[in-house]
Amino acid sequence: MTILVTGSAGHLGEALMRSLRETGRDAVGLDILASPFTTHVGSIVDRDQVRRCLRGVRTVLHTATLHKPHVATHSRQDFVDVNISGTLNLLEEAVAADVASFIYTSTTSVFGDAMAPPPGQPAAWVTEDVMPAPKNIYGVTKNAAEDLCHLAHRNQGLAAIVLRTARFFPEEDDNRAIRDGYEDDNAKANEYLYRRVAIEDAVSAHLLAAERAGSIGFGTYIVSATSPFRPEDLSELRGQAARVVARRVPGYEAEYRSRGWTMFPDIDRVYVNERARRALGWQPRTDFAAIVERLQAGDDPRGPLARAIGAKGYHAATFADGPYPVEPGGKLR
Repeated sequence: MTILVTGSAGHLGEALMRSLRETGRDAVGLDILASPFTTHVGSIVDRDQVRRCLRGVRTVLHTATLHKPHVATHSRQDFVDVNISGTLNLLEEAVAADVASFIYTSTTSVFGDAMAPPPGQPAAWVTEDVMPAPKNIYGVTKNAAEDLCHLAHRNQGLAAIVLRTARFFPEEDDNRAIRDGYEDDNAKANEYLYRRVAIEDAVSAHLLAAERAGSIGFGTYIVSATSPFRPEDLSELRGQAARVVARRVPGYEAEYRSRGWTMFPDIDRVYVNERARRALGWQPRTDFAAIVERLQAGDDPRGPLARAIGAKGYHAATFADGPYPVEPGGKLR
């Protein structure tokens, strides 16, 4: 059974291709960039290219996208073309090719402003039941593509699973305050408490979704590391996050002190992965406690797959004001 991975030169696409090949699965990759994991160089916007790539394919793992870092460097039309029209091409051609399962990599960014409670309010407890409120063209187009997946299931019977993935990129944070205030590994370790997922766990979620799509039909799931927090912690997380972490993950403080690391003082959201664990049988291995254990053992907090892939960046150019511009017109170096 052939598996098509779109975006095969990207972080998750490469991770999927590596994992599939290591287990002897028949997988082909489609990307606009040539890479050791790209079988077909081309764009999902090209309907003829998509049709050719889907010959003999039974499962589609659709990770290709324009990302948040492209918001300042690409037009809104570019986002519509790639994230919406490209997904529509894949869905319609998948139906025509009698594809058995379609797994769409979405993002927790679709929640947008729903994840930003005002000062003084408890942190947001983010489940799949939270109504998306995208705050940029990236979130809008990813949310629209989710709807297209649902439509293809309802109208054409395509088994489709949407995975709203948390952060897994290794690049520096786009927030200058985070870059200036925390070592990069410190910031990423903190994020495993509420908004990050290991690339290995993201891969396992996708492969399980592919296996179970036929019996599920359609579903939307948050893919993030399992948080130690509980709903009763939400008020205290706003301004007293370190105290909550010490209560839920005893022992982290000594390791942080030895490294000169600090916890974020304020956590404004918690991604909840319970539905994905229950429906997909997903068992993510990396959470904040696991990261602390790796640090205590003197190990690299990154897993072997993350180390093998490394950082890719999102642009050919570099920028003077961060890893990528947040606003249009970011200055090139």
